[in-house]
Amino acid sequence: MGKDNKTIYVCQACGQTSAKWLGRCPGCGEWHTLEKEPNNTLVIQGRSHLGMNRSAPLPLLEVSAELDDARIVIGISEMDRVLGGGLVPGSLVLLAGEPGIGKSTLLLQLLCRLASNQKQKKVLYVSGEESLAQIRMRSERLGNIPENLWVACESELDRIIEIMEEQDHSILAIDSIQTLFCSGILSAPGSMAQVRETTARLMQLAKSKVVSTILVGHVTKEGAIAGPRALEHLVDTVLYFEGDRSHTFRLLRTVKNRYGPTHEIGVFEMTESGLEQVPNPSEVFLAQRPKALPGSVIVPCMEGTRPILVEIQALVSPSHLAIPRRTSTGIDGNRLALLIAVAERHLGMVLFDRDIFINVIGGLKISEPASELAVIMAIVSSLRDVPINMDTAVFGEVGLTGEVRSVGRTELRINEAARLGLKRCIVPQSGSYRIKFSDSMKILAVKRIDDAIAALT
Repeated sequence: MGKDNKTIYVCQACGQTSAKWLGRCPGCGEWHTLEKEPNNTLVIQGRSHLGMNRSAPLPLLEVSAELDDARIVIGISEMDRVLGGGLVPGSLVLLAGEPGIGKSTLLLQLLCRLASNQKQKKVLYVSGEESLAQIRMRSERLGNIPENLWVACESELDRIIEIMEEQDHSILAIDSIQTLFCSGILSAPGSMAQVRETTARLMQLAKSKVVSTILVGHVTKEGAIAGPRALEHLVDTVLYFEGDRSHTFRLLRTVKNRYGPTHEIGVFEMTESGLEQVPNPSEVFLAQRPKALPGSVIVPCMEGTRPILVEIQALVSPSHLAIPRRTSTGIDGNRLALLIAVAERHLGMVLFDRDIFINVIGGLKISEPASELAVIMAIVSSLRDVPINMDTAVFGEVGLTGEVRSVGRTELRINEAARLGLKRCIVPQSGSYRIKFSDSMKILAVKRIDDAIAALT
């Protein structure tokens, strides 16, 4: 009986504990996430927080809030945009992404820029996954190596804290948080107890010594950050580095930011010399667009405060299967099924015997509803073999009754389309009278999807 009390089972997704192993976590409902951990890890973990710096309470009016003036400008405009103007001293930033997507490359370029700034102090790059020689080989490919960039191969958190106390580093980068471990905790590196404890102690270090700290985190096959959800709650900023590895473009997306806007993106292109900024992604994504072919439509999407013109392609072909295929890349499959049902019901289209394929060019993922009208128009264009005018952009949300609803940032979308030379824009009728746009842009306001389909040619 005493032997059973020495271990517990902890869910690696939500932190739920259990005295025995369960196939499904009772807390979050995930399968096969409970792993055995020593029971005394929870006691040690609680004691480590006793070392936090204590401070007396102050009136809120006496607290300085000059964060914008104190920001550390990186010099990579796409990165500064995502962070809201640069790194905040003492902040804890989590950079997450799939293996091999380029997180370490982006981090090394970021640190080289920071270390090259003469106004900044030393920068420390701690890697638990690569040797010093491997880091040096990767840095030579990226360009000049600054003198203020220091590197260390270390996985023990206590040793990293000792280095920070002995040397005066203003910026710390950890690659990755899943490789760190605390010697006082008996579980393996990457376990929930280790990830939660190491992150909490690094947060204390960042706040007490005013050290900007960047953590690299891996992403699971489901697309979530590996480790407990508490990891995202502890940090100040969460950045996702995503993209299709078969394409050269990468997106740096803000999910959480205590010091700036959220859902902002930066666009990069992977090259032989590292990641290059893409200041005008709309032109890049439309550079290879075919001319006047059925099934192709341009939609202005909003990524944070930035409008981006994206090409959506549809292919509708006769199906020889009992259940036709519905495949979408870059758009949620459930949304595609909904839009197909709306088109069948309100346009009188026969699609039950057709294979339908939707693709967003460039490896982008569109989550906003403004693309729904464009998807339906692309499907109809491919089915009828009628191309959409090359100079036309389309956006609008589609309701289940076939109406076209308005979306936000209408003027920004139209102005971006006009800037790239488009001449016509199909928009929702609701609120269109308030739109201020260029004289060279012709606006076609539609109330229902059949009105938009009538304007195909």
